[in-house]
Amino acid sequence: MAAEPLAAAAAVDELPAARSAAPACSPAENPVCAASDRTSGTAPARASGHALSAADGTPAARRRKALVLIALAALVVASFLFSLTLGRYDMDFGQVFALFAAPFSGAAEATDANVFFTIRLPRVLAALVVGAALSGAGCAFQGIFKNPMVSPDLLGASAGACFGAALGILLSFGSLGVEIAAFVAGVAAVLVSYGLSSVIGRRMSGVLVLVLSGLVVGNLFQAFTSAVKFLADPNSQLPEITFWLMGGLSSVREGDLAGLLAAFAVGAVGIMVLRWRLNVMALGDEEALSLGVNVKRTRLAVIACATLLTSASVAVAGMVGWVGLIVPHLARFLVGSDHRALVPASMLLGGAFLMLVDDVCRSIYTTEIPLSILTAILGAPLFVYLICRQRKSL
Repeated sequence: MAAEPLAAAAAVDELPAARSAAPACSPAENPVCAASDRTSGTAPARASGHALSAADGTPAARRRKALVLIALAALVVASFLFSLTLGRYDMDFGQVFALFAAPFSGAAEATDANVFFTIRLPRVLAALVVGAALSGAGCAFQGIFKNPMVSPDLLGASAGACFGAALGILLSFGSLGVEIAAFVAGVAAVLVSYGLSSVIGRRMSGVLVLVLSGLVVGNLFQAFTSAVKFLADPNSQLPEITFWLMGGLSSVREGDLAGLLAAFAVGAVGIMVLRWRLNVMALGDEEALSLGVNVKRTRLAVIACATLLTSASVAVAGMVGWVGLIVPHLARFLVGSDHRALVPASMLLGGAFLMLVDDVCRSIYTTEIPLSILTAILGAPLFVYLICRQRKSL
């Protein structure tokens, strides 16, 4: 299960030394080489500190990854059904299956159907989609920036979405208006980061300037959010803004799912299509260019898809930290560093993880606990453990 976790995201500065010492590989043995053949037909690339080992491409490794993905899919289904039974209105598995069959059989009580289809099913679906979206976006960002410490809010998407939601609450936009404002502001923040990096980054590394631009824009939007909180009514608007920023799914209803599912479909499909290119880009920009990959276009496409996932998730669930940072590391332990398996594994594991966390949030106490509190309590110690484990392996 422990297949080169954080070492797969080593610094780009280590690539030259690794390149000179690594043996040649063949497409049958290494997914990076297979990806290189798909891009240019040139000689196979050499492995690097950030790339994959030859063992990742063996038949035994492929079978193990397939079994892990099947197990994760089963975990998602089990978590989904289990989550549907939890809540203040008790339901057992028999009632859940009967309610799913109700549109065909017509045998369902009106109260049960109303609670199930209006409140509980939308909430559990939102937890599944938001967890998968944040984890997939985090995995994509970690791959495209070759840095294991990267999270989906690197370029300011989360900070922008929080500002948009706070502004929408201040202006009394209503539930749908707040979600739209959050989504638009999240996308706008990333566009500002990318535009700023394009203007000032002509003489520096494009990735470095993009990251620094994201930090600047993220902090700027956080300041805007603080200004909105300062202007908000302390008796009504300020508590609503504060609770929204802590993250939660208690207000999700069936009408909120359409936009979330549409954004997830576009973003997730885009990242799944581009995931094999992340293996090639792990070799470094120069190697990827030599293999026929348009680095700038690929990076922009991945960032666009990840931003779509992040902004839509924050617009519906608020700030949910640590999921996009921790879950890809856990998935890397299970399937290794091959993004062809790592991306779907991260999405499956993230969906199951957030569903179970939401179950705890709405069951452990008389009042519902915000999601970000529990994800931080779980995520911070786990991240320290991952760092300590990585240090021991060096």
